[in-house]
Amino acid sequence: MVALYDVNALLALFDEEHEKHGLVAGWFVSNADEGWASCPLTQNGYLRIRSQSNYPHPLSLTEAFEQLWEATSASRHLFIPDDVSLLDNDLVLWRELPGHRQLTDVYLLTLAVAHGARLVTLDTHIPLSTVTGATEEHLVVI
Repeated sequence: MVALYDVNALLALFDEEHEKHGLVAGWFVSNADEGWASCPLTQNGYLRIRSQSNYPHPLSLTEAFEQLWEATSASRHLFIPDDVSLLDNDLVLWRELPGHRQLTDVYLLTLAVAHGARLVTLDTHIPLSTVTGATEEHLVVI
């Protein structure tokens, strides 16, 4: 199953100085045959954070674009369009969301489920129960 990486997982994967780089890169290599994915939300988030001057290991915006472009040009990368809505009652049980901090995580999990993918994250607080059809197979916490 293709792996949709959230923004924090992308940062750890592409920043060799990130404290979780070894962990995420190891998981990436072990699961490379199944492919990996990004979406507009994760790409934009990666570019925005990685190019901020207060990020611990910043890149210029041009360098961040080049790095992400090169990575997503690989044959094992899948681009997933942002084509689901948190307001879709058939997909998201939004009344059961514990709070605003889980919105992006639940959105990415919904996107992964809708596209037959699994969300790869460092976040341990993503509620599977809020996304219709989400199973433990759809969420990988590294």
